[in-house]
Amino acid sequence: MLYLHSAVIIFAFMNLFFILAITKRNNSIVDIGWGLGFILVATYNLVVSDIINFRQILVSILIILWGIRLSIYIFNRNKGKTEDFRYAKWRKEWGKHWLIRSYLQVFILQGIMMFLIVYPVIMLRSNQGKNLSFLDVLGVIIWLTGFFFESVADSQKDKFKKVPENKGKVMDSGVWKYSRHPNYFGESLMWWGIFVIMLSVNNGIFAIFSPIIITVLLTKVSGIPLIEKHHKSDPDYQEYIKTTSAFIPWKPKKEKGNSL
Repeated sequence: MLYLHSAVIIFAFMNLFFILAITKRNNSIVDIGWGLGFILVATYNLVVSDIINFRQILVSILIILWGIRLSIYIFNRNKGKTEDFRYAKWRKEWGKHWLIRSYLQVFILQGIMMFLIVYPVIMLRSNQGKNLSFLDVLGVIIWLTGFFFESVADSQKDKFKKVPENKGKVMDSGVWKYSRHPNYFGESLMWWGIFVIMLSVNNGIFAIFSPIIITVLLTKVSGIPLIEKHHKSDPDYQEYIKTTSAFIPWKPKKEKGNSL
């Protein structure tokens, strides 16, 4: 029943955002709902839990902090703008089937992914685990590292885009000098940090599909591939690809006669 309740909450939440998307004719509103959905599930499971321990509070706080920051950032980024190019492209490709495909492939599919990724916080309601250990500390350190990369990357990119002279240019400074997608790396790392915390819980190893799913989504499905494809005809971005790691921050490669 623990998992069923959370599944129903997510289903209702994603349907609400689908209705809002239809009203605004903007499916990219789901990106704002992504972080909010995690906040809702984490808060619900914390409030209704019969027995609460520090680890459950800790994981819930980490997820809520991540969700708040991400939702606020995306809301401010999208405010006053048209539908994101990814969703606009799908709307055009899906033609007369855009409504049902939007519902199933954007909102319901993301709801399923949300349920699988947020699994650790639901699991903690029925499995308190051992006392706090080194793994909890290590997990928090990994999470904080990921939070740093995501928040700093988003802040740097936002400031870069606000400078008129940078329009059409490639962001290749700051943390973006070491990774083409440091924000995605940071988001993935945060969920790996939560997984490490879960290793102190009985059967916590089964929570591994949570960080695996988010990492695969970001690197192979809806994150990096779509953005890289969007820039395939941009010569400056293609040069950026040659010298900069796609995901894990690393020292830039040097090309003959040129270095970052």
